Amino acid sequence: MSDLTVSCVQPALQWHNPEGNRAELSRLINEIPIPTDLIVLPEMFSTGFSMEAPAYAETLDGPSVAWMQHIAAERQAVVTGSLMLREGEDFYNRLLWVRPDGTMSHYNKRHLFSLAQEQSVFVPGTESLLEELKGWRIRPLICYDLRFPVWSRNTPEQPYDLLLYVANWPAVRRTAWSTLLRARAIENLAYTIGVNCVGIDHHGQPYTGDSALLDMKGEYLVEVGNQQTCITRTLRRAELEAFRNRFPALHDADAFSLQPTPAPI
Repeated sequence: MSDLTVSCVQPALQWHNPEGNRAELSRLINEIPIPTDLIVLPEMFSTGFSMEAPAYAETLDGPSVAWMQHIAAERQAVVTGSLMLREGEDFYNRLLWVRPDGTMSHYNKRHLFSLAQEQSVFVPGTESLLEELKGWRIRPLICYDLRFPVWSRNTPEQPYDLLLYVANWPAVRRTAWSTLLRARAIENLAYTIGVNCVGIDHHGQPYTGDSALLDMKGEYLVEVGNQQTCITRTLRRAELEAFRNRFPALHDADAFSLQPTPAPI
């Protein structure tokens, strides 16, 4: 059973400045002191949490995707994070899972943030993503998804070992962030990571980061506070398996099925 080394990048995002954000993210990534398997970026890492997709959404052959592929190849690690992407006439808040060989998978954010009218700009996702890395099964999700436990559920049909949220989560709701990360880790018996950003956006909204890595018991392995930083930790597979064997609560979980969300009246 292999351990998994994960690097979480918590930047101060520059509003609508993809080139500047890529440069700063590169600087933080260059500080990773050891070989890593997975590099995690926040939600909308190239622009900040913006609804101006017609002006700032990129395509899969655009510079931000090429940058992710370059970093993945250079570091020989998977790189993941979300950005605004355009396909035809549609826009997506899309998480990309970029491998060192340049291939990629994606997840489109399912729960769009209605308070910001995100659903008026982006097409919601309908399919989850389950990736495997060094024998670890990983479920990546995006920000607001954290509030919806059914979508995050660890199921017999799609079991996972690591639950991952990339986010642009503001300071005003930081209590919910820390509480829900802990709840998702406990109820799913999985390592859980939340990667956020810091700074103040164009609307004056502050972000305090609070990126964190929790174990399957909901205990914090690391929490980074409100500084711009990159943290690297190794997750121990043996500890995960040992705890699940001692406390097999997932076997007692209720069965369920997801139905499409009704359109608003």
